[in-house]
Amino acid sequence: MNKKIMQPGFPHSRLRRLRQNPAIRNMLSETSLSVKDFIYPIFAVSGKGIRKEIPSMPGIFQLSTENAVKECEEAYKLGIPSVILFGIPDLKDETGSGAYDKHGVIQNTIRSIKKEVPELIITTDVCLCEYTTHGHCGVIENGEVNNDKTLELLVKEA
Repeated sequence: MNKKIMQPGFPHSRLRRLRQNPAIRNMLSETSLSVKDFIYPIFAVSGKGIRKEIPSMPGIFQLSTENAVKECEEAYKLGIPSVILFGIPDLKDETGSGAYDKHGVIQNTIRSIKKEVPELIITTDVCLCEYTTHGHCGVIENGEVNNDKTLELLVKEA
């Protein structure tokens, strides 16, 4: 065994060059965020003229399509490059069919946003929970989630 390691006070020198001054600390820091890293959440609902604040998320609203478009235009002008859309459907069913409906709230909202803000990156929540009557993320059979049927529907949604 190396006796030098066992000596009291080891190690004799500690390299602190990475903490030497603010410029080096900033250059080599592990995490930095800027507006280009932001993804703005949008909760899309059917209807017109809707801008309903979500009480548990101050400053965040459920928005009808035209208001979602306005919000996206403003976010993009502020330098936010991306949004994530969450759909709030009018109707729910056992298989979450609103999630993969060609004319569903998310699909209509995406088309409208892309028409007005084509450069904006749009991501979506690919999940069935908001669209199902039971609130689970998949197809329920005999009290269990049927993964194979659920995956088929998630593919359609995506």
